[in-house]
Amino acid sequence: MEFLNGLRPSHDLTYDDVFMVPRASDVSSRFDVQLDTDDGSGTTIPLIVANMTAVAGRRMAETVARRGGLTVLPQDIPTDVVADVVNWVKARDLRYETPITLGPDRTVGDALSLLPKRAYGAVIVVQHGRPIGVVTDRDCAGADRFAALSTVMSTRLLTLPAGMAARDAFDLLDERHRLAPVVAPDGLLVGVLTRIGALRNTLYQPAVDGRGRLRIAAAVGVNGDVAGKAAQLFAAGIDLLVVDTAHGHQRRMLDALKAVRELAPTVPVAAGNVVSADGTRELIEAGADIVKVGVGPGAMCTTRMMTGVGRPQFSAVLECAAAARELGRHVWADGGVRYPRDVALALAAGASAVMIGSWFAGTYESPGDLQLDADGRAYKDSFGMASARAVANRTSNETPFDRARKGLFEEGISSGRMYLDPARPGVEDLIDAVVAGVRSSFTYAGASTISEFAERAVVGLQSAAGYAEGRPLHTGW
Repeated sequence: MEFLNGLRPSHDLTYDDVFMVPRASDVSSRFDVQLDTDDGSGTTIPLIVANMTAVAGRRMAETVARRGGLTVLPQDIPTDVVADVVNWVKARDLRYETPITLGPDRTVGDALSLLPKRAYGAVIVVQHGRPIGVVTDRDCAGADRFAALSTVMSTRLLTLPAGMAARDAFDLLDERHRLAPVVAPDGLLVGVLTRIGALRNTLYQPAVDGRGRLRIAAAVGVNGDVAGKAAQLFAAGIDLLVVDTAHGHQRRMLDALKAVRELAPTVPVAAGNVVSADGTRELIEAGADIVKVGVGPGAMCTTRMMTGVGRPQFSAVLECAAAARELGRHVWADGGVRYPRDVALALAAGASAVMIGSWFAGTYESPGDLQLDADGRAYKDSFGMASARAVANRTSNETPFDRARKGLFEEGISSGRMYLDPARPGVEDLIDAVVAGVRSSFTYAGASTISEFAERAVVGLQSAAGYAEGRPLHTGW
């Protein structure tokens, strides 16, 4: 990356402070862009779901990995639960969404409680493992909540054979049949495919391990028996370990890194968070393959306001990525992204991938329950990982006195409403928007890979008025 006209900024920069200048390009189509990362994470798009309890769960992990990204399970989840989630995710199909299933004798109320769990918004009614009907919100409207599904389900089923070419499946699906159960040759239900899902199967490559299963990562903190927990996570089959703490440039982190590095030398390890070249180098020398960059830019984080500590994210990523590159390692930009442009700018600054947290909290796939406000708008609760709520989760096994003491020192928002965007209510909808924007950014820079983009991007500085000029007048992006 180079700054426009050779200008070197005299102060640190956020993503809002910069813009990218088009340059001569031989890349004429966004479809010519390859977004595979080379940092060892195995991702085919540069998106990592942050290890936040309100964001990263099994539905998120499955869906994001199917589209090429990676989800990091939070450090406050018991290791036996992580093992169950890892096994579940790795058993998912690479092409078809996991169906929500109920028997014909189950009730409308049962279906209504499950419909918000998946973006495709349907329950497949099964008997002896074979689909016999489909139930959607429309079928349930006005029905008695105790009515059996057999009385409201649609039986005019379009089923698709497993293995059908994505384009052929797309052609069969139409507005009346926006989704279809996918069945094996024996008629047993395999999954669900939507019309847009068929399109996505032609645009994305899933992130898979050496055995062709979806990838998933997990995090540990730096307190307690870090090595013991890491060993259990490695045994569970995680594909990447994140050693995570708010202040990554400290002795406890370095000791934890050295301990976990010896346990599984071939499994990639990410660590952080830091915002300086010195911190980056020390974490890499202690064993990190990837360094997480970012202190305070998260939407649910109050660290900067509480402590004055942090650094504008664009400059932090730029400096840390340069230090990592000298040692043959990589950085993830963690936090501060609110629009697709921010993801592109983080990659221009040298990140191999970008971590997204609260932005993905307001989706069907995040772990929380879908709720409605007084105006009928759908939302989910989100909270920061240094908030009192998150601290309480992590310290549940400690004495009430110790938990109360630690609860005094929160640096995050304990509850915030993340509204679902009606135009992009599922995480795949957001991934589509981000990837479309990033691919277009690459064409403007004349780059077809992430490494080329980091080399060719030309970035200029702008005022607040310059940033405002680039925003559309209508709502949204």
